Amino acid sequence: MTAEHDRLQKSRARRADWKKWGPYLAERAWGTVREDYSATGEAWGHFPHDHARSRAYRWNEDGLAGFCDREQHVCLGLALWNERDPILKERLFGVTGTQGNHGEDVKEYYYYLDSTPTHSYARMLYKYPQVAYPYADLVHENERRGTNDSEYELVDAIGDALDAGRYFDVFVEYAKADEEDLLCRITAHNRGPDAAPLHLLPHLWFRNDWSWEHETERPTLERTGDTEVRLQKDVVGERWWYVSPPADTEVELLFTHNETNQARLFGGENPSPYVKDGINDYVVHGHPEAVNPEQHGTKVAAHIRTEIPPGDARTVEVCFTPDRKERPFAQTSPLFERRQEEADAFYDAVQRTDLSDEETRIQRQAFAGLMWTKQFYHYDVDRWLEGDPAQPEPPEGRWRNRGWEHLHNSDVVSMPDKWEYPWYAAWDLAFHMIPVAMIDPEWAKRQMILMTREWYMHPSGQMPAYEWAFDDVNPPVHAWGAWRVYKISKKVTGEADTDFLEKIFHKMLLNFTWWVNQKDEDGNNIFQGGFLGLDNIGVFDRSQELPTGGHLEQADGTAWMGMFCLNMLAMALELAKTKPAYEDVATKFFEHFVYIADSINSRCGRNGLWNEEDGFYYDTIHCPSGEMIPLEIRSFVGLIPLFAVETIEKNQLEALPDFKRRMEWFIRERPELMQHLTLNPGDADQPRMLLSLVNEDQLRAILGRMLDPDQFLSEYGLRSLSKEHEDHPFTFNADGQQFSVQYEPAESRSGLFGGNSNWRGPVWFPVNYLMIESLQKFDYYYGDDLTVEMPESDEPEPLWDVAGHLSRRLSRLFRKNEDGERPVFGGEELFQEDPYWQDYPLFYEYFHGDNGAGLGASHQTGWTALVAKLIQQSGGSGSSPDDEPSPKSSRKTAAPPKPVRS
Repeated sequence: MTAEHDRLQKSRARRADWKKWGPYLAERAWGTVREDYSATGEAWGHFPHDHARSRAYRWNEDGLAGFCDREQHVCLGLALWNERDPILKERLFGVTGTQGNHGEDVKEYYYYLDSTPTHSYARMLYKYPQVAYPYADLVHENERRGTNDSEYELVDAIGDALDAGRYFDVFVEYAKADEEDLLCRITAHNRGPDAAPLHLLPHLWFRNDWSWEHETERPTLERTGDTEVRLQKDVVGERWWYVSPPADTEVELLFTHNETNQARLFGGENPSPYVKDGINDYVVHGHPEAVNPEQHGTKVAAHIRTEIPPGDARTVEVCFTPDRKERPFAQTSPLFERRQEEADAFYDAVQRTDLSDEETRIQRQAFAGLMWTKQFYHYDVDRWLEGDPAQPEPPEGRWRNRGWEHLHNSDVVSMPDKWEYPWYAAWDLAFHMIPVAMIDPEWAKRQMILMTREWYMHPSGQMPAYEWAFDDVNPPVHAWGAWRVYKISKKVTGEADTDFLEKIFHKMLLNFTWWVNQKDEDGNNIFQGGFLGLDNIGVFDRSQELPTGGHLEQADGTAWMGMFCLNMLAMALELAKTKPAYEDVATKFFEHFVYIADSINSRCGRNGLWNEEDGFYYDTIHCPSGEMIPLEIRSFVGLIPLFAVETIEKNQLEALPDFKRRMEWFIRERPELMQHLTLNPGDADQPRMLLSLVNEDQLRAILGRMLDPDQFLSEYGLRSLSKEHEDHPFTFNADGQQFSVQYEPAESRSGLFGGNSNWRGPVWFPVNYLMIESLQKFDYYYGDDLTVEMPESDEPEPLWDVAGHLSRRLSRLFRKNEDGERPVFGGEELFQEDPYWQDYPLFYEYFHGDNGAGLGASHQTGWTALVAKLIQQSGGSGSSPDDEPSPKSSRKTAAPPKPVRS
């Protein structure tokens, strides 16, 4: 057991609180729904970036490279100034959803390099330009560009300076002496050819929780020494903050209040002259009256100015502790060295020993991104709608999220991206927890449970989507995520946590019932879920009314529900091992799956949503007249039916006689429902049965398209739309209007769903990951009896090996190729060739369908961190899912007969 494993064990047993402090500070709190008190719901405009330095946040704070406690009473962060910028660099900048030609986008370069699960050690890098940061240029040029143009990035605006090394590499490290005692080390390297000035301003402040009520006591920070600050807040107690500057430099403590500058923003009066932007005005504009000369407040910065020679570095250290210390930095270097060694030992124990150095580094940075993108998330919808007692009433007509007044979020939650998506997304989170479970199974289980708690899940059973619209419907993958977390946790810890499984199973029963009651319009087990997370994959916005009238029978919605059924069946069978009552509910999910399989293949038109001639599934418009019009778009919608696959072991059935008896009765008595299923409940030569929406012929037909490089198969995974639609777009006419879908490997030119969504060609990790897992399950049943052709192979291969090929194509995005370049960096020479850039891959939201370049949100180390799991299970060769034997020879006990179709 490593030291970090010991900390995790003590944390799990509640013998120590090692996770109380962590990188839980958001990177963006401006432009969010929580801070939007407008009547129109225009969050970006109501609280813009220009307000952020001057206006107190209501719900949660943001900052650069920050740490805070899990309830965000106290925040630590960093500000920088290069003597050229118009403002302090206190937070990351980017263009808004309306400014960007492809939606919102952070315009900074920063990298999460390391973190243990308890954050006993954490490290990140921020690249700060020595030239003036081009705020206005980035906004104006991105606004000018159209959807057919590339995005205007920071490297485009100041590329010459970055090429010349005129920037600082600012490494920020945190190490915990114990669960309450924090040390921070900030090291700024001058990569340029000349000496350059840099102001380093470590910050300490309270989240403003006193401006919203009438009689809430304001906490205090006060200077008690040259580089010492005393902190006092009831819920935190007394603490001490120390700063150690570089040699031959001085520290100036600057105090103000974390309160809104009413005069600057709204032309009002400030109750105190010391407001949130006081430190900025003092340092940048030389206004001494902006900070409190009595040296107390609710926000403080240690102002350190230094000149860094070319190629040299300067270090500032910070100590935050519950104990007053005479020598707070006496053990800084040994502590950081020890925590780094412990982090290395922990990941050495987690990572496979046969991985290459490249794979090991990529996997560890993916884990680091997951750990750094935890965020304190605070949003009480009822209070937000009604307003605060000490503030003006919100305007009438506020409509967003009404109906979710029960929702009260005040937790540390895994975010998709703490800048572009600084709010949880339920279906993203299910994918996040797969790699998280590899290093911290307890936290993964707690996050899965959190989304189903009564202050998150709607009383109706609906899962909250995200703060822009909690009512939106995402794919029902939470049950799958919980099942996978359970299996991974069992493998990591050696213990089967059936208490977790049972707890979340009951909540998933509520969610399943909501789906059946709300999203099956005709009651025929064909489902409509709207956009279902695949935003603009269709010819219409699937979350809006159709131009033809009627409703859309969705192949993916129906397939997701088939998958949901099988996930619930798997959990019920696992629980039935010790609690026979679960055999009853397992029967319910088996039968429901059979009904869905029958419906998707026959009940919606002659062949259901299956097109026999094309060998593919399509969404179908159910017109008011009863006419059924298939939308013959070859997209991932038609591949998702492969996700609904599960095997049941013969010995499992023998151990559950009631379930086996009921299942066999249903198969015998309802033969008309079985024509599309491959069932073999117990031949002597076959150790398992297969449950799938597709039979072998359908599977072969779909795989023929999926594994064709001219259709879905990219060098870097599976495209979300077939490449054949590049030269042959799908077009649909309705009431004189023409709607079209064309393959677009990069950013979408469509304005559907806000204009910054793109499922029209790029590679997306979550659905690729699910496809790999599904292929493994199919192979677990068919084995070498079902082989298909892959471009890199001389002869057909079993699906096990196909899954391995897909896995390696995805990890290839981040690895250096034979030319020493990483596809994720695209054609940007600085990133590909410069030694200070080339080893910091970013985990983007999605990837170019032809060349693999990273696109969308640049720090989506949420579901894209699934690459860590892929590397673990197929780094060098194909491996098994967590619940199956590893050696290929053990997949079957004997050569099976051809599948029997009932």
